[in-house]
Amino acid sequence: MLKIDDFASFSRVATPFYYYDIDLFRRTVDKVAELSERTGIHVHYSLKANSDRRLNEMISSRGLGADCVSGDEIDFAVSCGYNPKKIFFAGVAKSDKEICQAFQVGIGAFVVESLEEIEIVSDIARRLGRKAPMSLRINPNIDPHTHHYITTGLYEDKFGISDRSFDEAVAMVKDNPYIDFYGLQFHIGSQIMEVSDVVKLECEKVNEIVALFERIGLEVRNIDLGGGLGIDYDDPDGNPIADFETWFRTIDENLVRRPDQTVHVEPGRSLVAQSGSLITEVLYVKKGENRRFLMVDAGMNDLIRPALYGAYHKIENLTAHYEDGDGRGCRVYDVVGPVCESADCFGKERALAKSHRGDRIAIRSAGAYGQVMASRYNMRPFAPSVYSDRVTEAPRKKNYFANED
Repeated sequence: MLKIDDFASFSRVATPFYYYDIDLFRRTVDKVAELSERTGIHVHYSLKANSDRRLNEMISSRGLGADCVSGDEIDFAVSCGYNPKKIFFAGVAKSDKEICQAFQVGIGAFVVESLEEIEIVSDIARRLGRKAPMSLRINPNIDPHTHHYITTGLYEDKFGISDRSFDEAVAMVKDNPYIDFYGLQFHIGSQIMEVSDVVKLECEKVNEIVALFERIGLEVRNIDLGGGLGIDYDDPDGNPIADFETWFRTIDENLVRRPDQTVHVEPGRSLVAQSGSLITEVLYVKKGENRRFLMVDAGMNDLIRPALYGAYHKIENLTAHYEDGDGRGCRVYDVVGPVCESADCFGKERALAKSHRGDRIAIRSAGAYGQVMASRYNMRPFAPSVYSDRVTEAPRKKNYFANED
């Protein structure tokens, strides 16, 4: 059950909102920073997972870098205190404006994903009288055994340069006066749970590709293994911190690296997901012919993952736990939102405590790809951030009947 120290104050905050457990978040970031220092593996947080300013300022304060996929993410990262030289700019379709933004900031490296992009970044560098630090994103053709929407390292995916284009890529980069070859980047997908097997396979493939590039004339100074470490959506309380130990250890034991080579990783989801929950309130309990619907005030515009990916999030009735001591008994509900789409459903046939209008519901493990992917569909407002150590500062529920006669 989501840990809340002061449920009385919490229950007066206006819903829906994203609730961040700051203590858990700090422990997670500290763990990653400690492993980074111990193994010498540099960490760049993947900003697209969550762009909450306070969380990012906490990450940057521990000396971690940033992985960005847009010009505005780069500017935001700098404003949050990330060192520009620790910022990597990835993404398959960078605009000329964004490339110029990155040059202006002075980022650590462009991660280019196609032969066409090598040509464009090089040409813009020439026109600016600059030299582009450039990593080549390699498509290693490895199946991470995850959802097809978040698989990025197979030949049929849009990301990266395949082995069919290695020779041409080397020819374009080698001895180009406007390119400073930085290294190779790999990323095979997200929500990887078979950590030892998949990451070991990735390291073996990376070892082969790095050796190949050096044989054909490019010294690889930096090796970037991307991110993708998964989290436990089924049991967020039992496994609140992802298995970073196995991830770092597997890389450290299986990746071949010289003393003059640096290694980088780019976690996103695993840093922030378990610290965040979407908090919503029950508006109606509707009994249909064959099922009950728990209708809440958060919608797919607030958290699109279940509608987009069919993603699972654990759902809990907080009021039944904190106010009634889990003594209500159990019912099975479809938990749905107010958006005018049939896809606006957070979970079907979920066993929950018997629920009533006004109950607080937590949709767990929503700190990654939740708030950051929100929209104003149906002209609904964005759900704000509320932090565990600042609940009393959060917006209060408004009493619309205060002046009722």
